Amino acid sequence: MTNINRERISIASYFIAGLFALFVIRLWQLQVLQGDEYKKESEGNMLRIIKIPAPRGIIYDRTGAPLVKNSPYFNASLMPENLSKVNVELLAQVLGIDSSEIHAKFSRKRLSPFEPIKLKEGLTFKEIAAIEARRSDFPGLIIDIDMTREYLYGDLGAHLIGYLGKINPSQAKNPEFKDVPPEAFIGQWGAEMLFDKTLRGTPGEKIIEIDALGREIKLIQENSPVKGDDLRLSIDINLQKAAEEVFTQKTGALVAMKVDTGEILGFISKPSFDPNKFSHGISYDNWIELNQDKKLPMLNRALQSQYPPGSTFKIVTAIAALSEGVITPETKVTCTGGLNYGNWRFGCWKKGGHGTVSMHRAIVESCDVYFYEVGRRVGIDKIAEYAKKLGLGKATGLPLVKERAGLIPDTQWKYEKRKQQWYLGETLNAAIGQGYVSVTPIQMAQLISAVANGGYIYRPIIVMPETAPLPASKADIKPEILDIVKKGLYGVVNEGGGTGGAARSKIVAVGGKTGTAQVVSIRKSSNLLPEKLRDHAWFVAFAPAEKPEIALCAFVEHGGHGGAVAAPIAKLAIESYFSNLPPKDKK
Repeated sequence: MTNINRERISIASYFIAGLFALFVIRLWQLQVLQGDEYKKESEGNMLRIIKIPAPRGIIYDRTGAPLVKNSPYFNASLMPENLSKVNVELLAQVLGIDSSEIHAKFSRKRLSPFEPIKLKEGLTFKEIAAIEARRSDFPGLIIDIDMTREYLYGDLGAHLIGYLGKINPSQAKNPEFKDVPPEAFIGQWGAEMLFDKTLRGTPGEKIIEIDALGREIKLIQENSPVKGDDLRLSIDINLQKAAEEVFTQKTGALVAMKVDTGEILGFISKPSFDPNKFSHGISYDNWIELNQDKKLPMLNRALQSQYPPGSTFKIVTAIAALSEGVITPETKVTCTGGLNYGNWRFGCWKKGGHGTVSMHRAIVESCDVYFYEVGRRVGIDKIAEYAKKLGLGKATGLPLVKERAGLIPDTQWKYEKRKQQWYLGETLNAAIGQGYVSVTPIQMAQLISAVANGGYIYRPIIVMPETAPLPASKADIKPEILDIVKKGLYGVVNEGGGTGGAARSKIVAVGGKTGTAQVVSIRKSSNLLPEKLRDHAWFVAFAPAEKPEIALCAFVEHGGHGGAVAAPIAKLAIESYFSNLPPKDKK
């Protein structure tokens, strides 16, 4: 080895040794001289997981009008590691809550030490400003943003649209909600609940490094949220508004549907509730108030309340008798104001009687005596058979709430339930929709739809279908018999002496049937009775009469006479629908 090479190796060795010495000195400086300083700085930096809420899908009506919108929802949160570094009493004072609430929230089991704990939700802008002004006093205090709902029409259609609420403990255990944050809002009622999975989308998440004051230092990782799918309901908000406005403070229900698809065009249950009270987390006082309200605003009367249908049921009795051939359209009965049976007198609503009438005028004027006689001839078992063919006595299948099935009695039912035989007097009552017979408003909407469309029973749906729905069944009723009944129903509204004249429209020809269902057998003016003893008011209708497109049932609990109370509601709902149709859809 030459001297030159030895010198080069020696120089390289000294150079390497020098670099190593510098490295050791720097390491000693960082770990010994400045170790405490950097330790404190690193401890002040921490990871924070930020949940990014997915924008929930927007709900529209059939015309494309939005029924809801998403709104920001602000929360004050604190990182778990910072609890010992803040003055809890002072923090509670700034947030306007009790300090025990803060300690309670931190004592609960948490999913991750990196997730902030929500201390107060639903902050106002004034509260946010107050918190921001004191942020430096509370290391780790942050403002989170969630998304919630604003229901643009308040309580309009609330029983159908639904509301959001916090995920409850039983739902949190359900695998269906495994990816839903523990304090997230999900659909808890109506369409919001039925279609929650597609509406809520997929939340995002980002992991950031923050300093001791909660300031972001750098982004570690981010997964963007995926917006939920929009939903287009079948309801017509113009029809809904018109009907609810005329309902005012009445108690009852309305269901309107397309006769050829089963699409729900209007859905009312009154009294209702404001879903906006739920969208920020309903207060305990408001929840108690809703549940203790004697008018039961949370009860879905369209599906869950069943009542005697009164004279609207004469549609069934007429179809049964004509189908079985026990009468013809020309069969006449003389009404003198009542019918005697044994020691009982079955009165007609018109005390002076209707005189001698055939089927058509009996429907138009709603003659009770005519239908007593028709009921006697056809019998309860045949009446029940045709009622069930037309969808009564069973749930329609609309899955908003647990639906009641109503009751269509017959001789077998009486024997099985009461261990008694059936009496003719019970048939007379049933023939005019009294006695044991009970139905729900949605069933009556389905029935009048079937009469209007030729006997097809469609399952009610609340979302615009992508393809034309198929009927669930078809009642075996001759078209000519349905035509006879429909002509009578047209006369109810449009002929002199008809009980449904209040539904007569200059916009569209309406056919329908009134019903006044007795609550108690007291013959005096309904206005002289306490409200809870007054008659129920019914009106079922379809339009246009010559080629029906829409059918509906309007029901007013303890409202009085169907022709005076329910028929005007139906008229305005129908007129609103046809007045607001796009030009290409108007006939």
